[in-house]
Amino acid sequence: MPLRSWFAAAARPVSDGMDRLAVVGPPNGSRAGRAAFGAAMAVAWLCWLVAPVAEHWNRGQHLLAVAAGACVVAFGALIAVAFVLFPQSRWDGAVFMVRTVDRRAVLLLAAQAVLCVALLVLLGGAGLTTLTYLAVISMFVLPSHRSAQFVMAYALLLLVVPMLVPRWHLGFYSYFLAAIPIVIWGSREVGIRRRRNLELQRRQRAELAIVEDRNRVARDVHDILGHSLTVITVKTELALRLIDLDPERARAEMTDVERLAREALAGVRDTVGGLREVSLAGELANVRTALGAAGIEAELPEGDFGGYRPIFGWVLREAVTNVVRHSAASHCTVRVEPSRIEVIDDGTGLRQDAEFGSGLSGLRERVRAEGGALTLAAAPGGGLRVTADFPE
Repeated sequence: MPLRSWFAAAARPVSDGMDRLAVVGPPNGSRAGRAAFGAAMAVAWLCWLVAPVAEHWNRGQHLLAVAAGACVVAFGALIAVAFVLFPQSRWDGAVFMVRTVDRRAVLLLAAQAVLCVALLVLLGGAGLTTLTYLAVISMFVLPSHRSAQFVMAYALLLLVVPMLVPRWHLGFYSYFLAAIPIVIWGSREVGIRRRRNLELQRRQRAELAIVEDRNRVARDVHDILGHSLTVITVKTELALRLIDLDPERARAEMTDVERLAREALAGVRDTVGGLREVSLAGELANVRTALGAAGIEAELPEGDFGGYRPIFGWVLREAVTNVVRHSAASHCTVRVEPSRIEVIDDGTGLRQDAEFGSGLSGLRERVRAEGGALTLAAAPGGGLRVTADFPE
């Protein structure tokens, strides 16, 4: 398959009706942790520029070497800033996914572009290396189609500029530098497609489970009511015919009708009760399975929760459903106290314009009916915290 067709196939969006996935990049955590991670990445990437700076210093061009060194340090600092400015991001192999263009991303790339130009002026052809870092950073902070344009423009620039400035010619190294971001971008698109397909399969399995559960309920209701209503109909018709001929027999038939009706009603109540029965212990087991299937690390409490409020099970079910469907989290923590349950994830967090969805709105009303209060708040280090508090 030609390279162009391969990239086109990888970038083709999956028609699954899903919203675009949340940003994926460096790990969540404290601001200091993200800054340290970004600094480590900057040092690893920019070590290639130490040699040309040192070469100018050894030639006695101290002022030029100091200026170039300052630009290298500033460029590295901006790499670290890229990790700090996007706390909703998390590391997931070579896959980075961003929703929309952020003004901060534009300013960040513009500042790095200025430093790239400065390093080209100060270091000559060696400064072309910074264009590689600029192209890779664009994948962290720009949507897929924008970063693709950025990467292709970079590759073209890296191949054309040395031709216009012969003393900047890097030989085969130019092709190597041009290939790095293209390969990373292509791998990212394949990863995005695979991730979306896995998410689609997970949702399809969940929907299939719902359909199977509905079919089970339909079978139960049919088995309970189908036979009972048929017998009730036959006995009622018989009683109507016997009401004048044999009143005692008619009365006996109507007594049977009443008994069958009560049995059918009890059966329906048992079926509905089985659907509505929720316990914290049972939901913790379900949550462990659901989070594991979604690839989310679960930190769940251990112990006997048989005496806890049934409403805790409802809170846990709805909060974890929200984590699996919408958060793009990698870790979920559940904390339980006698009068409080808390579900924390490290996903995309709470948007400023976020409102209670239908599921959480229903849960809020259910919690309020039990005398409690449901709150949503940003979790420390990014993510969402759902808390339900009840009186002692």
